[in-house]
Amino acid sequence: MTRLLLIAVIAFLPTSFASAQLRRPRPQPANPPVLPDPPATKAESIKVAKDFKVELLHSVPKDKEGSWVNMCVDPKGRLIVSDQYGGLYRVIPPAIGGKSEETKIERIPVPLGEAHGLLWAFDSLYVVVNKGQRYESGLYRVRDAQGNDTLNTVEMLARISGAGEHGPHAVLLHPGGKRLVIVCGNMTPLMKCDQSRVPTIWGEDHLLPRMPDGRGFMKGVLGPGGAIYALDPDGTNWELLSVGFRNEFDAAFNKNGDLFTFDADMEWDMNTPWYRPTRVCHVTSGSEFGWRNGAGKWPAHYADSLPATLNIGPGSPTGICFGYGTKFPARFQDALFMCDWSYGKLYAVHLTPDGATYKGEGEEFLSGSPLPLTDVVANPKDGALYFTIGGRKTKSGLYRVTYVGKESTEQPDPDTRIPSHLPLHNLRRQLEAFHKKDPKAVETAWPHLGHADRFIRYAARMAIEHQDPREWQDKALGEKKPAAALTALLALVRARGFDPFHHPNALKPDTELTERISHALAAIAWDKLTDEQRLELLRVYHVYFNRFRPPTAEHRQRAITHVDPHYPSNNRLVNGEACQLLVYLETPEAAARTLK
Repeated sequence: MTRLLLIAVIAFLPTSFASAQLRRPRPQPANPPVLPDPPATKAESIKVAKDFKVELLHSVPKDKEGSWVNMCVDPKGRLIVSDQYGGLYRVIPPAIGGKSEETKIERIPVPLGEAHGLLWAFDSLYVVVNKGQRYESGLYRVRDAQGNDTLNTVEMLARISGAGEHGPHAVLLHPGGKRLVIVCGNMTPLMKCDQSRVPTIWGEDHLLPRMPDGRGFMKGVLGPGGAIYALDPDGTNWELLSVGFRNEFDAAFNKNGDLFTFDADMEWDMNTPWYRPTRVCHVTSGSEFGWRNGAGKWPAHYADSLPATLNIGPGSPTGICFGYGTKFPARFQDALFMCDWSYGKLYAVHLTPDGATYKGEGEEFLSGSPLPLTDVVANPKDGALYFTIGGRKTKSGLYRVTYVGKESTEQPDPDTRIPSHLPLHNLRRQLEAFHKKDPKAVETAWPHLGHADRFIRYAARMAIEHQDPREWQDKALGEKKPAAALTALLALVRARGFDPFHHPNALKPDTELTERISHALAAIAWDKLTDEQRLELLRVYHVYFNRFRPPTAEHRQRAITHVDPHYPSNNRLVNGEACQLLVYLETPEAAARTLK
């Protein structure tokens, strides 16, 4: 009580007096004690899967080596790491089982660091800098110019706009061995590309006003969000592969050449209808995963996006890698290892083919507290898995995981890993070859627009959308098979309409085409559709009215007559989408029936 009274008295004193009292310096000791740098989390305190062993190889001195956030392996099995706010280091780990050897740390003598992406390829170290205090964001190439095993020359290959923890991130080698792949978070503006596998017909595609983020995060920034690119080793010939991520820090290719990433949630969206958990995404050609700012994030069931392979939950995704090259049991050699910075967990996700994509099963491989995991790599030279902790200037450490059980750790020939019979995967890839201008695309893709597999339908639609819509719009409007008609009409309203957020000054859409689309949608019999197809139909209506707005009285009434008699239904997702449409169309009694 006395302390509260004193605070109250000071608060009412004249400003100059109160300020002087608060500014009065406290006496300091002549020789203040220097606190020792605490060690990184002990390996013994980390919980790990049965028959695996964790070793702490190096407790990183913060004042000398910073806080490590990224890592790669060079051809000699040495690790290259980066301090988030400092330089690059080469690490020579001790032999497995060695008693007296110490981990050797060497500063790489180049003016470069602050890396979120490291890769050894094409006899070079590739570095993606995420602008911090010293270096400009971009892709750099570091080489040994004298041939004396010392990296000593730096060349910037490409500038990448964007900085901070949602800026440019990982760089990896494409399975073909001839190109690079770069991962960028949603605060990285889209790069100017020479090609794009994603049709660049961007849209927010909301009917109702969205709620902006309560903290103003990314306010006013339009989709598509985080993106993944392929490019040549010299930093040229950029190709956009996939979009719609929030903040995918890393990515990895599996044995079949399929790309996966671990995308972030928006932590303060939890317990809202638009919350999307951290999730594993199969990054197919031309894919869109629907990040939009605020409450505008697309749910997984939107037909113009793709769903997650596996939802994980709250977390902060950082580095990922497959276990290829480890001396682990086969189950873990094929696992996708994923770091969660916030909760101190390393997940192992086991993927199995499912149609044209995969299904995933996750398990907690190791965990600890504190254990802010930043990156993980498999080292084929010694068969171990290495991971780092640190980031945001927290205490950093380097760890090694080895298998000490009795199961076989034989590593298969890489050529025997690839399944010989995945017909839907092969079909998807055949369709993805037409994700560009091609006179044979429509003929090839059209029979698959109504395919039962969602990833096949998506790949077929991407092939169609890359072609001039005037060449296939009559075919779309005349399609009689409901499943194919839904996909074709979605492609048409995207390709011929204009999103008002991205194109506020666009000309009014073609009146005749608008009328024909309205009739084509109304001709699809609601009662003959599955719930999944009803969601597709409602999504086409959403995109149609967004990009061809405003609706005429006739178009509005035609849509109401089509959907209103079936609302509400017994499906929660269908009701949610129908509610938005009917409210947008100002349908009588829509609000009252929704509240009931």
